Amino acid sequence: MGHRAHFVETDNSRSNSTCKAAHPLFSGIVLFRIFCFTAILTPLLLSGCSTDATTHQASSNDFEITVEEPREATTGMPKTADEEKDGQQGDEQQYVQTPDRPEDAPRASRVPQSSSADDAREALNITEDYRSSFVHGDKPARFQKYIVLHDTESNGDAQSVIDWWDSNGNLVAAHFVVNKDGSIWQCAPLDSIVHHAGFGDTGHNEKYGTTDESRDDKRGTAPIGDWAADYGMNSYSIGIEMVHVGGEGSYPKAQLEAVDKLIAYIDSYYGFESEIIDHKAWRSGNSDTSEEFAEHLKSYQRTRRHAS
Repeated sequence: MGHRAHFVETDNSRSNSTCKAAHPLFSGIVLFRIFCFTAILTPLLLSGCSTDATTHQASSNDFEITVEEPREATTGMPKTADEEKDGQQGDEQQYVQTPDRPEDAPRASRVPQSSSADDAREALNITEDYRSSFVHGDKPARFQKYIVLHDTESNGDAQSVIDWWDSNGNLVAAHFVVNKDGSIWQCAPLDSIVHHAGFGDTGHNEKYGTTDESRDDKRGTAPIGDWAADYGMNSYSIGIEMVHVGGEGSYPKAQLEAVDKLIAYIDSYYGFESEIIDHKAWRSGNSDTSEEFAEHLKSYQRTRRHAS
């Protein structure tokens, strides 16, 4: 193998010598052939590249047209699974729900966001007559559970009732008073605690889920006996007084229709339906509401409107 390798090296050295001797002529021939080859192939190569580029661009355009889906957002990012789910539910009726309602609190029925609270309030004839002595603490939306209906047990109009509440030193009131003609007076904000329900039957805090805690300052309150030791409803409710004396006849239609709209406004304000009760449901033995209201109460609890 060593001799053959030596022979190859010798043969190569001769070939190199020959190429060096003929270099001028050989170089000219080689350059001429390269020139001809380049002149022939260059147009073909340029034409092929142009064709390939055009074809590639068309293919890319076709891909974008047939594959890419339109996006609603401007971020250029595809929809996530949650966004797709939200999109599918977009045509369903939307509901408003209180975001910070405690998990252990009874869930109120949701109501459609068909009209704003402002629109519902505009449908009412409300006079605002806020009195600072009526407010006994804050009642954020997450604590709202009940609408408590009362009779004033007086034929005096709403303004005279409110003035009497403010002057007697008991610090009691309700959020609203509804006159027989359907006009409404509001004497405290919805998100405030007002002393309209007082003490309830022992065991009713547990029954109604109304914990007696520190949000209510309890000014003006006094225990009434071991049978009615629970005190919590004020912190979880809105009080509505209707000008009426039990046993003196029916409730006027205008008054009942005003109560209908007032309940609808409260529902819209909070975004859910609070449970409707009357005062004697919280504390047995109360006269309000009267027997004349019994059918209306059932209808309010069932349809949120008075009995027709």
